[in-house]
Amino acid sequence: MKSRFWRLGAASTLAVVTLLAGCERPPVDSVQRGYRGTAMGGVYNPRTVAVMTAANQAPPASPAAPADGPRASEVYKNVQVLGDLSVAEFVRTMAAMTEWVSPEQGCTYCHAGGNFEADNIYTKVVARKMLQMTKTVNASWKSHVAETGVTCYTCHRGKPVPENIWFTDSGPTARSDHTGGRAGQNAPAAAPLLASLPVDPFTPFLKNANEIRVTGTTALPTGNRQSIKQAEWTFSLMNHMSGALGVNCTYCHNTQSFGSWETSTPQRVTAWHGIRMVRAINNTYIEPLTATFPAERLGPEGDVAKANCATCHQGAYKPLYGAAMARDYPALMAPSTTASVAAAEARQVLFGSGRAALDAKALKEISEAAKSLQGRAEAKLVLSGFADQSGNAEKNMELAKLRAFAVRDALKAAGIADDRIELKKPELVIGGASEKSRRVEIVAR
Repeated sequence: MKSRFWRLGAASTLAVVTLLAGCERPPVDSVQRGYRGTAMGGVYNPRTVAVMTAANQAPPASPAAPADGPRASEVYKNVQVLGDLSVAEFVRTMAAMTEWVSPEQGCTYCHAGGNFEADNIYTKVVARKMLQMTKTVNASWKSHVAETGVTCYTCHRGKPVPENIWFTDSGPTARSDHTGGRAGQNAPAAAPLLASLPVDPFTPFLKNANEIRVTGTTALPTGNRQSIKQAEWTFSLMNHMSGALGVNCTYCHNTQSFGSWETSTPQRVTAWHGIRMVRAINNTYIEPLTATFPAERLGPEGDVAKANCATCHQGAYKPLYGAAMARDYPALMAPSTTASVAAAEARQVLFGSGRAALDAKALKEISEAAKSLQGRAEAKLVLSGFADQSGNAEKNMELAKLRAFAVRDALKAAGIADDRIELKKPELVIGGASEKSRRVEIVAR
């Protein structure tokens, strides 16, 4: 009998240990991000933090090179991006990029047989575009990267292909039984942290500009078209963002009201800009490279690998925990003189309250956007009209549409063909009335 009880006790102990194996063992640290009683706290395991800290160390910068002397474009052929640097600084920057991206392959990863001017290897064409993208992010997206900036190492970490990339995923096939269509879910995937949510939250939000908001401002019979399915796509993206940054929902939201901007943390605004930055990166710089890549580098559905939040963050709330690598390489912080699309992708045409008329400043922005398409026969301008939530929502939506129409007509008057202009569904901006809420975004693709 004693032996039997001993066996039962041992089995019970083993079961408890097994159940607890997935839990964090103490000690753990907590961080309070909001007022007491708002349940805005983050819990961290110091052992996990130690591992993440070691994995997010930025490599040391090489000593700065003299800025005087001949320019790189005067000495080397086919230098399209960094040609304004001195030869010494150009060589220093290229050496750093080699260490950041292809330390094992060396220069031959992009250059064949010592012929540095040739574009006969696809990786060189891609690298040039990515360099333009890096410069644009640092110069035009300070709303997300601030003065810290990014470098090639932020994503690559010494690997030719960044570890965290994504391809379009249509998800599991539709079921023919009583369960009906799966809507791309009910098959746990890595993107939403193994939750049974849509497996590809990136195509709707980080490539397309679908609405992320799911909380309606009115009851269903009065025009609220938000659905549970839309909410599930949003939750899938939010799960990805939490995992990518190593945080929970309270990093951006007050759990008393997830939709309230007034009680959210400043990080929510930064994330708002980050979503749009990644979308612009994917559509402006990465998607146009699809035909450049060989078939084996494309996804199962023939699309190119794209960026998401984890591409840069890799589990840290700030990439490399905020290491300001880019400031040691000033050439990566300056706007690209050759990437004319950079100006267009961040352009915003602002409007007065209740107005859809264009003023002189708006016309100047539109003129510059039109100029950005010069020499890019396949590029288009995508227009998204926005209005704030103050007043009547239906009228504001109509106003956002009229603003987009006004910008479209001005672009056509500037010589842009109608088939090169794409209009997106108008949106309302949550967070109160402001000038930036009353705008039309112009994105070049």
